[in-house]
Amino acid sequence: MINNLQVNKYLENAIQTASPAQLLIMLCDGAMRFSKLAIQAIQKQDYIDANIQIGKVQDIINEFVITLDPNSPVADGLLKLYDYFLYRLVQANTKKEVEPIEEVIQYFVELKETWIQAAKANNALRPSTGNQA
Repeated sequence: MINNLQVNKYLENAIQTASPAQLLIMLCDGAMRFSKLAIQAIQKQDYIDANIQIGKVQDIINEFVITLDPNSPVADGLLKLYDYFLYRLVQANTKKEVEPIEEVIQYFVELKETWIQAAKANNALRPSTGNQA
C-alpha cells in the first residue's frame, strides 16, 4: 500500500518536473476537483467545507493571476476572466448556490482544453532533440 509520504514525493516530483503548460493544466484540474467538492458540500449543507473548497479554488485563480505575464497579448482578457471567476465564486459562497460553481467549472474545462492545445502547438514548433542522420 502506498503511504502518504510516497504520494507526496510523487506529487512534488511531478510539479518540479512539469512544464509551465503542464502546471497550468494541473492547476485547472485542481480547481475543477475543489469546485466539485464545494458543490457536494453545499448539497450536503456543509457550508464550512464548502467555504474551504471554494477558498482553494480562489487560491488557484489567484495563482493564475500572479503568474500571468502582463505583456502577453491575452493578459487583459485573462485577468477579466479570472476576476469573473472570483466574482461567481463569491456569489456561490455567500448565497450557498451551486450554479455559479458549475459555470466556473465549465470555464475551467474550456481553459484546460485551450492550454492542452497550446502545449501541443508549442511542442510541435520545437526543434527535435533526437539525432537524425
